[in-house]
Amino acid sequence: MSSRVIVLAGPSGAGKSRLAERLGLPVLRLDDFYKDEADPSLPTLTEGANAGLTDWDHPDSWLPDDAMAAIRLLCTEGRAEVPVYDISRSGRCGAQGLDLDGSPLFVAEGIFAQEVVPACAREGLLAAAYCVTQHPLVTWWRRLTRDLREHRKPPLVLLRRGWALMRDQGEVVRHAVALGCERVDTDTAYAEVRALQGATRQPRAAR
Repeated sequence: MSSRVIVLAGPSGAGKSRLAERLGLPVLRLDDFYKDEADPSLPTLTEGANAGLTDWDHPDSWLPDDAMAAIRLLCTEGRAEVPVYDISRSGRCGAQGLDLDGSPLFVAEGIFAQEVVPACAREGLLAAAYCVTQHPLVTWWRRLTRDLREHRKPPLVLLRRGWALMRDQGEVVRHAVALGCERVDTDTAYAEVRALQGATRQPRAAR
């Protein structure tokens, strides 16, 4: 095993991507493993104002086997070919190589990141797993402004989705913790990962 993964899970808008950038480690963006909109296996919302639309917050809208295959390659070979997904068009728009360049740690982040934690732990690939949280209102506002800025979906859909996600945030966090994530705020996660990076570098310095 040449590298191990740090999983950043948590509600959409909680600050996972910002934290990943702040850490400066290679990043595997697990949201790029969404299914394409034309996939007939996509789940749909069955109630509420958005009933009949694709339920992009359901794990069945995502490809966990593909995500795990990329994590295994990165941990064992240090490089993997990964998809590039355009959320505004609900589909893949290409692929790119992700090279760890010798880093012993990398980050995997996304709204379904908690789903890979048990397998990563079983296979000895996991360095740490965090569920990043903020106050629900802070998360709601960050998510809404980001999604509107990036034109991810029509504004009315985003407003309705955001309200539902804010209401369900507690369950999202409980599920992530049940799968093995530590509940933290972004500053705590940053400090813990920095300590982990220091511990990872020490054996190399000793040699």
